[in-house]
Amino acid sequence: MAKKKREEPEDEFQAAFRVVAIATGQTAEPTAPPKKKDARAVQLGRRGGIASAKARAEKIPPERRREIAQAAARARWQKSK
Repeated sequence: MAKKKREEPEDEFQAAFRVVAIATGQTAEPTAPPKKKDARAVQLGRRGGIASAKARAEKIPPERRREIAQAAARARWQKSK
């Protein structure tokens, strides 16, 4: 069974705004325009992240990479306990 999302209580100003909006026939809450991401910017960010990860991995000596991998494995195993 899915849990219900817990709503936070309104403060006095939000409650007053809602009451005035309902009384004047306006909408209860102002609607914000939906946020859209620029597809080109998303792709550029992803490409930069992939390139920088590869460059970072090449710069790190094998011993240090092994230490990082072991720490990650330990962290994953601790989460499951």
